[in-house]
Amino acid sequence: MTDNNSGNGQSRRTFLKTAAVAGAALTAEALAPAVYAAGSDTIKVGLVGCGGRGTDACNNVLHAAKGVKIVAVGDVFSNHVKGSRSRLIDLAGDDEVKKLGNGVDLPEDRCYTGLDAYKKVINNPEVNYVILATPPGFRPLHIEEAVTAGKNLFTEKPVGTDGPGIRQVLAAYDTSVKKGLHVAAGTQRRHQGGYIETMKRIHDGAIGDLLLLRAYWNGGGIWFKKRDGLAKYPEEKTELAYQLYNWYHFCWICGDHIVEQHIHNLDVCNWAMRDHPIMARGMGSRVGHSDARPDGDPKEVGNIFDNFAIEYVYPSGARMISQCRHIPGCWESVSEAGHGTKGPFATQDHPATFFVNGKRVAGGDKISPYVTEHTDLIASIRDDKPLNELKNVAESTLTAIMGREAGYSGKEVTWDAILNSKIDFVDEANLRWDTDMPVPPVPVPGKHKFA
Repeated sequence: MTDNNSGNGQSRRTFLKTAAVAGAALTAEALAPAVYAAGSDTIKVGLVGCGGRGTDACNNVLHAAKGVKIVAVGDVFSNHVKGSRSRLIDLAGDDEVKKLGNGVDLPEDRCYTGLDAYKKVINNPEVNYVILATPPGFRPLHIEEAVTAGKNLFTEKPVGTDGPGIRQVLAAYDTSVKKGLHVAAGTQRRHQGGYIETMKRIHDGAIGDLLLLRAYWNGGGIWFKKRDGLAKYPEEKTELAYQLYNWYHFCWICGDHIVEQHIHNLDVCNWAMRDHPIMARGMGSRVGHSDARPDGDPKEVGNIFDNFAIEYVYPSGARMISQCRHIPGCWESVSEAGHGTKGPFATQDHPATFFVNGKRVAGGDKISPYVTEHTDLIASIRDDKPLNELKNVAESTLTAIMGREAGYSGKEVTWDAILNSKIDFVDEANLRWDTDMPVPPVPVPGKHKFA
C-alpha cells in the first residue's frame, strides 16, 4: 500500500459495492408511454451495487422504456444482494412494468457476492447495459472495467474521490468515445425539463455573460450506521467491512459530502458556464454534535467535515459561491442561482422552480428525471445517437474534490494541481477483507497538505 501525506485518506484503489442513499418516488401519472425509448432490442441490465440507490435505479430503468430486463446483480454484501433480488422480483409484478413488457430474470447463478462481484456482473455475456451504484471511491475501477468490456453504461455520481481516480475516468471516457459507447450519469438535472429549458435560455444569451453563480446543498444530518449493525451481516467483521457498511463517513470511499452530494449543484453551475473552475479557495469544519455523525474517534465515526464554504474561479473571471452542510437545526436550501450582465437565473429541483430574468420557466415535469435519464440513454443506444456524459460528470466531480481540498487545507487549490495530485486513496491490488484500514485524522485547515 503506497504512502501518502494527504492527512485525509489512505492509498488504496480497488472495488466496492454498497449503495448510495437517495431515490425517486414515481407515480402512475409520471409513467406516460409517450416518453419510452423507441426500438425493440432488449436492454439487459446488470447492477453493480445492490443498496437502496442501485435497486431504485433498476426500478427506474424498468419504467423508462419497453424491452428492459434485469439479468444480473452484484454487491460486496450478500444481504444486499438477497434484499435487492427479492425487491426486484416483486417489482416485476408492477402493472406498468408488465405493460411495457419488462421483467426480471435473476437466477441465483447471476447474483454475485464479494469483492470481485463487479467483474462478474460487468463481464456476464447476458449484460449489455451496466448500472454502477456503489459508493464513489471505486467508481473509476468499475467504469474502466465496463468500458474495457464494451458495455453501455449508466454511472451514478460522483465518479471518484481523488485526482488519480478522475484521471482514470477521463482515460476511460476517451476509450468509450473511440468505441462508440453510450454513457449517462446520475446528474439527473441534465435530464429534467425545467433545468434543460433554463440552460437553453442562458446559453442563448438571455442573461448575458455570467459573472456570479451561487450553489447550495445546505441540509440536515445524513444517515449514520454504528459498528454493531454489522452483526446482521455474514461477511467478516473487519475494519474494511465496517468502513464499507458506514461508507458515507470515510473520505476515501465517500469523498466527503461536498463530493457525494454537492456535486449536483456544482454540476449545474458548470453546465451554465459550459466550463469548469480553475481555482478554489474557502473553508470547512467538523461540528459533529448530532446523531447524524456523533463525536468520537475517527475510526468509529469517520473523518469527513460537516460544512464547506468555497469560492470557485472560472477562466472568464466569473465566481461561484458554494455552500454545503450536514448540520441539523439550520436553514436548508438545495438550489442554484446566477447573475449575468443582463439579469439573473434561479433553479431548484424540489419543489421544481426555475426563473430566468424574474420570469418563471416551465418545469413541472410529470416524468421523474431519475426515469428520464434512463429513457434518454436507452434511446441513444437504440437510435445510435451520441450520448456520453462521462467527461461532464468527471469534471464536476473534480470541481468538488478541488473544493474539498481547499476547505481541508485553507489554501488556494488549482485545477491542474488537483487533477495531477498524487493523493490516491485506494490500492486496487491490495484490498482484501483483512486489509489494514487505518483512518487518518480529521484534516486541520492551515496544517493539512495535499500532494
